[in-house]
Amino acid sequence: MTDRPPLPPFDRPSALAKVQAAEDAWNTCDPERVALAYTMDSVWRNRDQFFVGRPAIVEFLQDKWSREMDYALRKNLWAFTDDRIAVRFQYESHDGTGQWWRSYGNELWEFDEHGLMRRREASINDVRIDESQRRIFGPRPKDATEPDLPSF
Repeated sequence: MTDRPPLPPFDRPSALAKVQAAEDAWNTCDPERVALAYTMDSVWRNRDQFFVGRPAIVEFLQDKWSREMDYALRKNLWAFTDDRIAVRFQYESHDGTGQWWRSYGNELWEFDEHGLMRRREASINDVRIDESQRRIFGPRPKDATEPDLPSF
């Protein structure tokens, strides 16, 4: 098995790096690439969906990004322990009618000794926005520091 650094136990710099790596991967909207960060039997709760394993993750993400177009995400570290990280996030996307949405959420992550996520629990709420209200445009610039996400 290949390690996926940073590895637990996490300290603040390694937890921040893990969160940024997840943000970068999700912003590719590449289900196969994203799924490599999870164990083969990773357990997910995403909103009201529950599923297990990489094939289910890939299927879920393919469906997600077929509906959520021009997806752009920001994740911020909320807390961490030895093998767990909590994040809060916001993303924006539009649907097939052109309606823009901002989605707010929290995720709880648990990692194995190889740095692969074995559990992900996500709670997410969606808010309809006008295109003029957008504030997330593509991936985070490489020179950007971790800004605090606005609450509303």
